[in-house]
Amino acid sequence: MKLLNRVFSQRDFDWAPGKRALSVFLLALAISVPLFAQSYNLKAPFAGQPALLTSVGQSADVEMVKVLLTRAKIAFTIDGQAKAGGIPAGAKTLILAIGGSSKGLGAAGIAPEAELERVKALIADARKKGMKIIGAHVGGEARRGELSDKFIQLAVPLCDYVVIVAEGNADGLFTKLCGSKIPLDAVDKIAKVGIPLAAAFLK
Repeated sequence: MKLLNRVFSQRDFDWAPGKRALSVFLLALAISVPLFAQSYNLKAPFAGQPALLTSVGQSADVEMVKVLLTRAKIAFTIDGQAKAGGIPAGAKTLILAIGGSSKGLGAAGIAPEAELERVKALIADARKKGMKIIGAHVGGEARRGELSDKFIQLAVPLCDYVVIVAEGNADGLFTKLCGSKIPLDAVDKIAKVGIPLAAAFLK
């Protein structure tokens, strides 16, 4: 387990080239074997397919969530900068890969304030269309801090369901934002996020 944790640290993923980063993620996913069943707070599937996956904060985490959805055989499209008015016809669920990256925002030429406004408008548009909204925070402790927390505080209270890597909730922020109304499930590593995420979707 120590070897797996070393192989799949957030630092390895953060600024590595895309192909290397995905290779590290896929390796960890392939060799991760659940040792026991975990119970989840979400008790029944509720989200329809297809889904639209977008980034909230322009971090590389959206690529991790993309891999997890693909492995789970969930029908989806990805648009890291999806905007209100641009949701694909027929999309039933909006998946938010939450986590801010100053380098990702810079590369995209987007100011943090503009990203917040984009996401806020996108979520409002999704609600008007009757879509379900799922938040995923897979970056753990490394994807917390002043920048990421702005995106977390905006997006999480607007979700129908949230899945996280547990170490990202050490201060209880996600627990506080979800309260008793939004189901929150936490797993101990990114490779396991796909299990509750897939279980949220109707077949």
